[in-house]
Amino acid sequence: MSARIKLSRIVGKAPRSFAKRIGVVAFAAVAVAACGSGGTNAPLGSSQGADLFNPTNFSTSTVSWLASNQNASGRPVQGGTLKLEGSTDLSAAADPQGEYETIADTLERAYTRQLVSYPSSTSLVKAESLVPDAATAMPTVSSDGLTYTFTLRSDLMWNTPTPRPVTSQDFARGILRNCDPTLAPNGNPGYYVSTIQGFKAFCTAFENSNPAESPAARATFINNGMASVAGIKTPDASTIVFTLTQPAVDFTSILALPFASAAPVEYMKYTPLTPGNILYSDGPYAITTYNVGHEIILTRNAAWMQSSDTIRHQYVNEVDVKMDLAGSAASTQVQEDMQANTADLEWNTVVPTASIPGLEKPTWNPGLGTFPAPGSTNPYLVFNVQSPNNGGALGNVKVRQALEYAIDKVAMGKFYGGASINQPLNQVIGPGAEGYVQFNDYPSTNNQGNPAKCKSLLAAAGYPNGITLKDYYRNSGNHPAVFQEVQSDFQKCGVTVVGTPIATGYYGSSGIGVTSPSGLKAGKWDITEPGWGPDWFSPTNGRSILPDILDGALSFPGSDWGGFDDPAVDALVTQAEAATTISAAANYWHQADVQVMKDAAFIPFQTQLQAIYHSPRVHNAIYLPFSEQYDITQIWLSS
Repeated sequence: MSARIKLSRIVGKAPRSFAKRIGVVAFAAVAVAACGSGGTNAPLGSSQGADLFNPTNFSTSTVSWLASNQNASGRPVQGGTLKLEGSTDLSAAADPQGEYETIADTLERAYTRQLVSYPSSTSLVKAESLVPDAATAMPTVSSDGLTYTFTLRSDLMWNTPTPRPVTSQDFARGILRNCDPTLAPNGNPGYYVSTIQGFKAFCTAFENSNPAESPAARATFINNGMASVAGIKTPDASTIVFTLTQPAVDFTSILALPFASAAPVEYMKYTPLTPGNILYSDGPYAITTYNVGHEIILTRNAAWMQSSDTIRHQYVNEVDVKMDLAGSAASTQVQEDMQANTADLEWNTVVPTASIPGLEKPTWNPGLGTFPAPGSTNPYLVFNVQSPNNGGALGNVKVRQALEYAIDKVAMGKFYGGASINQPLNQVIGPGAEGYVQFNDYPSTNNQGNPAKCKSLLAAAGYPNGITLKDYYRNSGNHPAVFQEVQSDFQKCGVTVVGTPIATGYYGSSGIGVTSPSGLKAGKWDITEPGWGPDWFSPTNGRSILPDILDGALSFPGSDWGGFDDPAVDALVTQAEAATTISAAANYWHQADVQVMKDAAFIPFQTQLQAIYHSPRVHNAIYLPFSEQYDITQIWLSS
């Protein structure tokens, strides 16, 4: 998705320096759910669940739930340890400018602050609408849409040995740190490279300077950038001004990413990602124990004041993340532990598909939540359009258009929990995302495929005897079953699929020849089945969907796995990103969506409601769309 990308929920990182955030969905889904006190959440298969696929409901519906054993008064309870459990560590030692996967977002909510952020709300609309965080108000924007001015709160403090205020220079330093080569490879700099004046040149120079061996050299480079990058100015300690290369209606959403968190000057004294580095907090909790590969413990930050934070709370005493379960059995073990009250939340796993029916029936389990992830497409099939195999057949749009009719999307959805939480998708941009307008260029009865039409169109394209395709498929979670369905469906229209299992992190690995130009043209693979989730779910999330996976103008290698490039699509992406209104941007995103499907660049399978769970002792479990998990700064526990 990611797009928001993450291990287990989404895995994979962009190997190129300025890639946008990318991901490959693993296991059952991108694990998104929503909760909050004060309502009733209907079962997965209910009409409420089905209605949440309808984008018209996203602007009006309130998604909420009522936990069992809710405090009679509804008042928060102080104390206790919130326990998360899973099977993988963070990717960058919790450094806000280095972390890339969504599991990090769950914790970063507790120890980082951004200029603007997302409130916790049982209303999906409110939860996806930005509010001031470290800033006193939303920015003042110039009439030409190029200059954004923020004023910082005066009561925001670092938990340094002697607590001190967070300054505008700390925020400038944090954003510039994204370009530090010692934090690469990740896609974190990409959104700032494409929007802030002078940022691309700064990042390029930083990468070329190769200062990895010297903290002093890195500090000098970043300090010089704070003075020289035209698009980031700090006239005083409480004011930060951004100047853009062109208008960007999603710029505040980009500033809400954890990559834009403040960084104290102490971070300049050491090499990032080095064991033993101290991470300072300006949020309600601070990381006080980090046992790599085993456990992360957060405790209350004494320097944080509730009066300084309108978004977060400090209810539990401690947040404990255990992450050393066996990978293949982790989701089942975590689910059992949560139902037994020995764990409270999933860390990197999701509700096992096999467990969902038992949680739905015969009575609704209030610990289960299922909610939309607008713009997600998981999984989908991507074509290597540069493959020389079969005489370059996949470079022929008529061949790809024929194969669009092959997949039984209803059967595919059964691997992910069935029709109650999966809806067939026939385009790039899914329900609720910016630019979504429903259309289907390759219809079949009940979305179950049309093998006869697939076969006849292949013959018309010059392949009456079919073709043979190499499929690199992931060897974990539902992916072997996805491969088998693709293989079976393609066989019905005369296409033979030969599979090669690959490790989950394969897409993000370097040097493996999948996404490099030479790898694509070598024909090592013809098709593969990644997945995608946007980096954010607000009404301006188009930039984090279509261009990330299908914009050929982005440099190789990246998340355009199959090497697709259509100048018409690239032009529409450019227009969408430069649009001065949300409606204009949405129109360009829709046009790009239509063009991509005309080109048959990939085969979408489905969009999903996402399922996560919490233990019976958890209260006020409000879903935070950005982190795709319950907001740990809102939870209190049964005493």
